[in-house]
Amino acid sequence: MRVADLLKPDSVIAELRGADKRQVLRELARRAAPLVNIPEMTVHAALLARERLGSTGVGAGVAIPHARIPGLSAPHGLFARLARPITFDAIDGQPVDLIFLLLVPEGAGSDHLAALACVSRTLRNPATAKLLRGSTDAAALHAILTETRDD
Repeated sequence: MRVADLLKPDSVIAELRGADKRQVLRELARRAAPLVNIPEMTVHAALLARERLGSTGVGAGVAIPHARIPGLSAPHGLFARLARPITFDAIDGQPVDLIFLLLVPEGAGSDHLAALACVSRTLRNPATAKLLRGSTDAAALHAILTETRDD
């Protein structure tokens, strides 16, 4: 699986604003809902339920909130570069500024894990993260995330 399989050009937000984790998750749900044709409240509730199990802040300024969504037919990603880093209860205690929202069908099995691994590998690559933090253009962010890599 590749990030290009999950992320469309209209699923990239160059400078998302939010004061805290809860506000950012709400805004991500609002933006993702029309892209996947699922009610915003359904997406938001699923994200909050997942966060209650443990933070999806994976460290190094990266968070990968993810949830299984009833009625979703295929995995879908939404990437946001935050205008300002926020506290996200990440495993390393560092604030988060790069977020990849991953929504998967309710019955997704190994595809869910493959998508998470792919996104994590991409965002935790220091060179990629540096490029993402250096750009405020949605098209450039999409290109950085979806370019083919050998690693």
